[in-house]
Amino acid sequence: MAENLVRSLRLLPRCSPRSVIVLLCGAACVLGGCSVRQRPNIPWATAVQVRPVTQTSAVAESSIADDPLPELRLELPPFPGLLIPVRTAPPRPRASAPPSANSGNDAEKLEAPTIAPQLTPRESVLARQQTNQSLSIAEKNLESARGKNLNAAQSDLVSKIRGFIKDAREAAQITDWSRARSLAKKAQVLSEELASSL
Repeated sequence: MAENLVRSLRLLPRCSPRSVIVLLCGAACVLGGCSVRQRPNIPWATAVQVRPVTQTSAVAESSIADDPLPELRLELPPFPGLLIPVRTAPPRPRASAPPSANSGNDAEKLEAPTIAPQLTPRESVLARQQTNQSLSIAEKNLESARGKNLNAAQSDLVSKIRGFIKDAREAAQITDWSRARSLAKKAQVLSEELASSL
């Protein structure tokens, strides 16, 4: 047993002075903490109380004599008064050609051109049939609501349906069948919604 104890002591490494120094330096770094997160040495409460000392006359005399930079004065051109004119009143409309005395009728007035897709004759006949069918359904549903007590939402639907029917008829008069068809379809859908809510 004594031999085993001596053998185990021989197997243990010996500590050299270098390893001890390296170990102590590492421990000091770890225990010292992060250098970025260290607090300043002077607390802020006492830093406010520190006042700088100024040199009174010696600094003033030496600065006048040894002024390395001369005082520069920039000479700017005068600033223009107004860059953008301010209007106090709306601009006056330009005078156009006076209306002729003969154009008293509303039918003779020039109407703005409308942009409508060109339909083939077959498509135009089909659109006319769909428009008439949708208008008849919408009017039939409106007749079923006549004479009944309507709430605010239902009366609003009735006014919208009448507006769509009127617009669809106007579009049909100027042979804009695609617009007339879409307006009549809207009137039909709203009238069906009205009939279902009665």
